[in-house]
Amino acid sequence: MNHSYREYVLQCLVCDRSYQPHEVSYYCPHCKTEGALDALYDYPTLKREWSRGSLAHEHARGMWRYDRLMPLSSTQFIPPLLVGNTPLYSRPELLGKGARIKVFIKDESRQPTGSLKDRASALAVAHAMQCGARTIAVASTGNAASALAGMSASLGLRNVIYLPKSAPREKLAQMQGYGAEIVLVDGQYDEAFEQCLDACETHGWYNRTTGINSYMSEGKKTVAFELCEQLNWQVPDLVFVPVGNGCILGSVYKGFFDLLQLGWIERIPRLIGVQAEHSNFMYRAWRSDLPMQQVERIAPTSLASSINVALPRDRLKALRAVTASGGEFICVSDPSIVAAASRLATSTGVFPEAGAASAFAGLLKYAEENPGTAQTAVILITGSGLKDTSIFLSDSARNPSRVQSHPVPAALADEFT
Repeated sequence: MNHSYREYVLQCLVCDRSYQPHEVSYYCPHCKTEGALDALYDYPTLKREWSRGSLAHEHARGMWRYDRLMPLSSTQFIPPLLVGNTPLYSRPELLGKGARIKVFIKDESRQPTGSLKDRASALAVAHAMQCGARTIAVASTGNAASALAGMSASLGLRNVIYLPKSAPREKLAQMQGYGAEIVLVDGQYDEAFEQCLDACETHGWYNRTTGINSYMSEGKKTVAFELCEQLNWQVPDLVFVPVGNGCILGSVYKGFFDLLQLGWIERIPRLIGVQAEHSNFMYRAWRSDLPMQQVERIAPTSLASSINVALPRDRLKALRAVTASGGEFICVSDPSIVAAASRLATSTGVFPEAGAASAFAGLLKYAEENPGTAQTAVILITGSGLKDTSIFLSDSARNPSRVQSHPVPAALADEFT
């Protein structure tokens, strides 16, 4: 990051008040925790001074190539781990021969700790240390916690994780390996969120939790920058995004919004938020005419643990992403998520966790309901299946022919000869 610092303001999504960065910490002082903030940059100046063609000569690595749209004033605390620069695979026949939707896969499982959340956590630790914080905390279903633990370890920053006791063992092992302080919470993500918020306010810790910390969108939005650049700035028609807390969906919209302000793209694609049937607050809120605060909270029970949230804390940004882009929310069943994960893994080699596979399940449902539409679609695979192997192990149990003892049975040998 060798460019001059870019000024920005923070604007509340609820009351439209604007603040200088030094005037607020995480959210609008007037609207309290309901007042999510947007970082808005000096787009006219950036448009004059910065062209998308200059990225070809950029020496910064990964997500930091887009530093002029980052809310940092120093390069001093950027983590040494390479975050970003994940592959975009073209799989035009993923939906089968004759399908009219051309599919691309943005594979965020290739991040340092295995999920898209590394983008937010890389920015979080840099911003926390820039602010003089000595300890950073997060409430998470697992991926954000692993990401924070890894990024903190790379810089020697103390971190405290608030995590549901039901979190996958693989993610817990990863955090322990990174040396994180872990607090296991009775209940789901929502209880972890409240405990983390209280601890940060009590002890003065930096709170990386999405929905509280509006800066996290500024890290995650870089996935939209990358996929546009990888598509030679040809915007896809559709982008399918898993939705739990809502931050990734809201961040993807913010990324496209920033690029549109710079004139680097001509439109924002339709954003499709995908939720599990048993964790579908945003889907129900979008379909109803009720104010958000009147939508019933239902305890989440989906097997897709990374998107298991009763009340999405970034719900305002998530809803804006869908409505402003002309998109929609899609609800998919747990069995369809398991089937989608298996199909994606066996047909592409991309190995998604259940929450990430929901994006593909959403695309399959959309394609079934819109069979005659020729479109391009990106599915955002937000996390690796190695971070939660339960759906693949249970799938093997249901399909014992795929799990063989030694020696290989003659019938199977004949089939593979």
